[in-house]
Amino acid sequence: MTGPGEEPLAERYDGPPPTRRPEPWQGPVRGPAVLPPPWPPHPPPWALPPEPPPWAVARWGTQAWGPGQWAPPGWVPAPPPPAVRWAPPAGTPPHDVPQTFLQAMRARDWAWWRPLLGLLLLSVVYLALSIATAVAGVLGLLAGGADPGTLPDLAVDGLTDPWVLLFLNASLIVAIPCVWMVWTVAHGMGRGWSSSVLARLRRRLFAPYALMALATLGVGIGLSVLVTFTVGEEEVTGPTASFGWLLVVVLLTTPLQSAAEEYVFRGYLSQAVAGWIRAPQAGAVLAAVISALLFAAAHGSQDALTFLDRFAFGLAASAVVWLTGGLEAAIVLHAVNNVLVFVLAGALGEGVATEEVPAGIGIGFALLSLASMGAYVAVVARSRRRLLPETRTAAVDLRWPVAAVPVPAR
Repeated sequence: MTGPGEEPLAERYDGPPPTRRPEPWQGPVRGPAVLPPPWPPHPPPWALPPEPPPWAVARWGTQAWGPGQWAPPGWVPAPPPPAVRWAPPAGTPPHDVPQTFLQAMRARDWAWWRPLLGLLLLSVVYLALSIATAVAGVLGLLAGGADPGTLPDLAVDGLTDPWVLLFLNASLIVAIPCVWMVWTVAHGMGRGWSSSVLARLRRRLFAPYALMALATLGVGIGLSVLVTFTVGEEEVTGPTASFGWLLVVVLLTTPLQSAAEEYVFRGYLSQAVAGWIRAPQAGAVLAAVISALLFAAAHGSQDALTFLDRFAFGLAASAVVWLTGGLEAAIVLHAVNNVLVFVLAGALGEGVATEEVPAGIGIGFALLSLASMGAYVAVVARSRRRLLPETRTAAVDLRWPVAAVPVPAR
């Protein structure tokens, strides 16, 4: 109110202060604008979606709604996550418990059909490679200017022809990569498991086993050849005309040929048979008998005494494999036998038997051969205290809920 002759006064608000002040991001009525905060403001409580009632929450899993329960319109349950298969780190042994060499196939992912698939693959691939090797050898000779009428006769009985022996050895050596391929494809394991419990060839064992083989089997072969030319009616007709080439072929390819036969018979075939049998000792015996029978039969037609001699050789090779946990001792036994026989046959002539037990002294020859092979097995068994060959694989037990316990090869 104003009196007469007085100017009006500005009315002043003396009431209570306002109950709500402007938010910072809304800015003041006057003055510079205020930038919004870097984060959005919290929504008011009345803007939150309503929570489902307690009885509508599923008791399975962590989803808020289950099938047939309260759910927003159009809700579709999410598909379950894909199954994830846990794989052990690289370098982890494939066995939960230590295994013998013949039981090496019984790894964590063992299945009865794996050895069956491996044997089928081995037969098909080896047959194809052996035929391709023979064809390549014949084409090589023809390309080198050889007369087609003078090509080596692969059906000859004597193996003192170096080209015949080369063809035969090459067709057998290709079995080694076949066995390696089968371990990788059919079993998903490293190729080294075809050699020993350490998944590799133990080279430190070759030299001592070679000395043992020369001192036992080598002496037996030498005595049998001596008896053949002294007691028998054979005469020295050597050396052969191509003895030099024969010596080269024997020294370079015969050890590999011997190793190939061991990889097939005492290696994969024996491991496949023993893998189907849960008891290690029973599997080893059955594998030795079956592999020895097939090994003897694979040499073609022969008399009963020669068959029994080769059968005994297969049993001796299986015995040293069991004693040493790998193929090294068997490879050495086979290589020393073949190298000595072929070298003596080329040096002395046809009197040295390479394919069958010589007639006339067959019983004595077979007994001497059995004694020398038995001596080699005995010496190898005795040497285990000194050489300490590993006979069990390394293992890490990953079976749940057992804790992982590493076990070294022994």
